[in-house]
Amino acid sequence: MKEQTIFELIHNMDKVTNNLIIQWNKMFNEDLGISHILVLSHLKGNGNSRPSDIARTIGLTPPTLTHLSEKLVRKELAVRVMAESDRRIIYLAITDKGLDMVNKANQQGVTLRKNLFDKLTEQEKQQLLLIYEKLNGSQ
Repeated sequence: MKEQTIFELIHNMDKVTNNLIIQWNKMFNEDLGISHILVLSHLKGNGNSRPSDIARTIGLTPPTLTHLSEKLVRKELAVRVMAESDRRIIYLAITDKGLDMVNKANQQGVTLRKNLFDKLTEQEKQQLLLIYEKLNGSQ
C-alpha cells in the first residue's frame, strides 16, 4: 500500500465531509446550514445560553455566532432573552419552532448517516468512531 502524505489524507477526509455537506444541503430544504442546526442543538441540550458560550462550545467565532443567531431569531427558531439579574446580559433561547426544526434535522441526519455508513460493516463503523475519537483527543 502506498504511503499517503498528510495532504492526501486531509484531502480525502475533506472530500467525505464536503460530500456530506452537499448531500445535507440537498435533502434539508429549510434555508439553514449545519452551523445553524448546531446552535439550535446546543440550545436544546443546554437551555438558554450566552452567545459567547455557544461559540466557544461549538468552535465558532463570536461574530459568526452573531450572524447565525440573527437568522435564527428572524426565522423565529430562537429568541433573545435578557438576564433578570443583569439586563446587560443577553441569552439565546430556543423556541418551540426551533425544537421542531432540530427534530426534523435529526431525522434527516439519520437518513444521511444511514446512506453513508451502510457501506461499512458494524466492525468498520466502530473502528471509524474509535479513530475519530482518538484523533480528536477524546480517548
